[in-house]
Formats: sequence, C-alpha cells, structure tokens
Amino acid sequence: MATASAATASSLSLLFAHPHSQHRSSARKPFAGTHVRRPLRSLPAPHRARCASDAASTTATKHRRPAEENIREEAARLRGPGHDFSAWYVPFPPTPDDDPNERYSLDEVVYRSGSGGLLDVRHDMEALACFPGSYWRDLFDSRVGRTTWPYGSGVWSKKEFVLPEIDSDHIVSLFEGNSNLFWAERLGREHLGGMTDLWVKHCGISHTGSFKDLGMTVLVSQVNRLRRAPLSRPINGVGCASTGDTSAALSAYCAAAGIPAFVFLPADRISLQQLIQPIANGATVLSLDTDFDGCMRLIREVTAELPIYLANSLNSLRLEGQKTAAIEILQQFDWQVPDWVIVPGGNLGNIYAFYKGFEMCRVLGLVDRVPRLVCAQAANANPLYRFYKSGWSEFQPLVAETTYASAIQIGDPVSIDRAVVALKATNGIVEEATEEELMDAMALADRTGMFACPHTGVALAALFKLRDQRIIGPNDRTVVVSTAHGLKFTQSKIDYHDRNIKDMLCQYANPPINVKADFASVMDVLQNKLNGKM
Repeated sequence: MATASAATASSLSLLFAHPHSQHRSSARKPFAGTHVRRPLRSLPAPHRARCASDAASTTATKHRRPAEENIREEAARLRGPGHDFSAWYVPFPPTPDDDPNERYSLDEVVYRSGSGGLLDVRHDMEALACFPGSYWRDLFDSRVGRTTWPYGSGVWSKKEFVLPEIDSDHIVSLFEGNSNLFWAERLGREHLGGMTDLWVKHCGISHTGSFKDLGMTVLVSQVNRLRRAPLSRPINGVGCASTGDTSAALSAYCAAAGIPAFVFLPADRISLQQLIQPIANGATVLSLDTDFDGCMRLIREVTAELPIYLANSLNSLRLEGQKTAAIEILQQFDWQVPDWVIVPGGNLGNIYAFYKGFEMCRVLGLVDRVPRLVCAQAANANPLYRFYKSGWSEFQPLVAETTYASAIQIGDPVSIDRAVVALKATNGIVEEATEEELMDAMALADRTGMFACPHTGVALAALFKLRDQRIIGPNDRTVVVSTAHGLKFTQSKIDYHDRNIKDMLCQYANPPINVKADFASVMDVLQNKLNGKM
C-alpha cells in the first residue's frame, strides 16, 4: 500500500434540448436467519399525528429562533466568546533572501511579496495546537449537515482553519462543500484490475457546478469584510480571468453579496454552459481575443490601476477554501487517510490546496500521515508534466493547445511553485492524458454510472496509466477528484458519442439508433441488442 510521510446538427444534438462523533450501539446483532422472539406489548391508544400548529401545546427539546430572525441574525445573537486564532500572508516559498519578518495582514490588498513572489496564508499553528486533534475532529463532525450559520457550509464548518478572524456576519456562503464521495465500485472492479477502494470526490456537485465555489466563498467573504465598516476599503468590485468555472463562482458569490463582478474570458474557448453563468448572475463579461494566459496578464494590469480586487488563484485566499475538500475527504473516511489522491491540474493552485489541507491535519494531530498526490494534466497543456519528467531541472511555460479539458488549458500556470512544493512533500507524481485517453476515460466512467467532465477524464486516464504501471495497487484506497459537473461540458459528450471528433476512434460511443416506428423494426433492434449483435 503506497503512502507518503510527511455547425451541423447531429443525431445527438437533436436529442439534446468519525467515529469520534457518532454513537454506535454496542448491542450484538443476531446472526442472519436467527428468529428473535420479542415480548408482546399492548398497542398504544389511537392518536392523531402532531402538526406544527400543535407546537404551542408541547414541550420542544430545542427552541426555534424567532420567526422574524434569520440564521445570520441568530448566529450574531448566540455568538460566544472570542478566541486567539489568527492568520496572515507570508512570502511563498520562503527563500534565504526574503526578510524573515515580512508578513501582511489579510486585511491588506496585496497579491505579491516584496520580491515579487507568491504569498501564502499562514495560520497560528501554535494557538491551534493548544487543542488536541480529537477536539478538532469532533468539532468539525458536529457541524456537518447543519443549518447553523455559517457552519452548515463544508468550508465554514472548518472556519478556524480557514479565516479564523472574520466575523460571521461578513461571510458570503451558499452552503458550498459537503460534496459526495462516490464509491466507483464497478469502474474499479471491471476496468481497473479489480480495484476495491476507488472513490471519486464530486467537487462539481456544488452551487455553480465546480470546486471553485470552495475558494470563492472565502475570497468574496474577505472582500465583503474589507468593504464594510470599520475597514471601509475603497474596493469597487472583484475581477478575474477565467477558463469558465472561476467566472461562474465569482459571479454567483458577488451577486449574493451585491458586489460588482468583472470577468475576462478567452473568446470561443469555453462552453456555452460556462459562459451563461456569469451573464445570468449579472457580471460584466469581457470576451477577449486571446487565451487564458493573455486574459490573466490583462486582469493583473487592470487591478493594478483600478479599485478592483483580483480573484484569481494568484490570490492565496481562495486556496484556504479549496483545502477544505482535503479535510472533508478525511472526514468522510472517518479520519482515515487514503493512499492516493489524483487531482487535475491547470493553474495548479488546487494540488497545493489539497496538500495544505492534508498537511495541516497531520501537523495538528487529526491524522498521522498524508496521502501521495498525483497531478494529472492534459497532454495539450502539460508544462508541469514536462517539468516533472525533466527531473525538476527547468520550468518552461508553453502556449497551451486546444483541449476538451478547457478549464485546465493553461500553459503558464501561476501556482507552479506551489505545485512543486506539494508534489515533492508527498512523493507525488505527475501524469498526462492525450485527448483520446481523457475522452475514453470519461466515457467509460459514464458507462459505470458517472457523468464525468473532461477534467475528471484527465484524472481517470492518469489512474489507468498508473494502474497499468503497477504504481497504484488494486487495494490502494484511491480518490479521484472530480472538479466540475459533467452537465457543464455536454458538447464534448455529444461530439464523442456522435463520433464527431477528428482522428479519434471514440471506442465507447453510444449513439442513438434510428428505428422505424413499427413493432417489427423495434423488435429486430432489441433482439439484436440482447443477443450481443450490436
């Protein structure tokens, strides 16, 4: 078991319109087939069902908040004593030439260190470590699935590990997170050499359909704090460059907070489903004749001149939210650590966020180790893979070619240094997937009950390769991170099942069958299908 220490219409287009917090009974269950006699009891007297209107005549175990009070107001009324947890920005990665005392308040509008490098959010680990790991496990478990503001969110249920100093009244949350951890039983058993412990973390089952919600709730909450008294910073809006999912998340959270959003998108390079999201949420959308890297350069120049807050992962606040997906995985496994976690990589902030979440839990005693990480890239946009294969000798940015995994079509990733730190610290691996490999992996996963996006296809294709190489074993607990919902990328599936992709066999295509509307014709088709002739 591997571990680490520390525009023609097609037939388809026509159709497309911890155990620490759970009390478990110690009573022994009878063996299967054993008949158990129970003592007879007299039947209770008939009674009518109790309705909400009967509440006044009964004793409630917990009082409901006043009808005129919302959950945010209730949280303010019930707010307990404060704590001494804090966090701040520091240069990343630290180098001998950096000022050891260089640090910035999270209330400052700053994106780069004094030397021009990245920043990272550092927590007061000494203060957090005053409480044992069991305390944090129990606290986080107690908040799951609740509506208590803001802890019902999968991100803000870990508030002390995210933005400990923010007032709950400043938080902008859409109850993101708490996403499904799907046991990919059939895919593992039938197509991956009998893998028994294969899981898919469906981060795309979220408010805007991607994992970007996890980070955006943190960033927009901090902007909301900065804009309001007593800080009252002159921030007129929030802006981002995007390949689709970031813009959707930013627009939704800004709309919820009443903050103007500005989105820079590469023209004709994202799906219509992604494009319509920021438009529907009222963002100002600029479609630019360039790629993502060009959009990124422009938004950085604009935010340097105008009072618009930068929302891209250059801003390390987002990673604080994204790291909670790693903590959530541990929580869903009753605080047991998986052996492998495979993450699609584009701008590369997410692979570092997962590492940061796992490592924070290890250091604070919630778990005793971290998993090995795999970063999966599309072969048409693979600068990290090339860097890895060179033995980390020299990083060379590139111009990304078109890929169906459009959200990771990035040739000059902002978080390259972060990704390298995460991979080296976990004895990690970088793998790539061609267009055919990622599309086949996506289609095969769909055949077993999923509805995967192309980016998940990249991660699954990497898993297929690592199984073939016997690097990942059949009994290794493996988690594939699905970063977006398949419904955002339906055109890629239409093209695949129509076999409408140049130079691609599309071996798992399943196009509809055109049949005459008579009984004999239908019976012929079904009999051929049942007899394995189709």
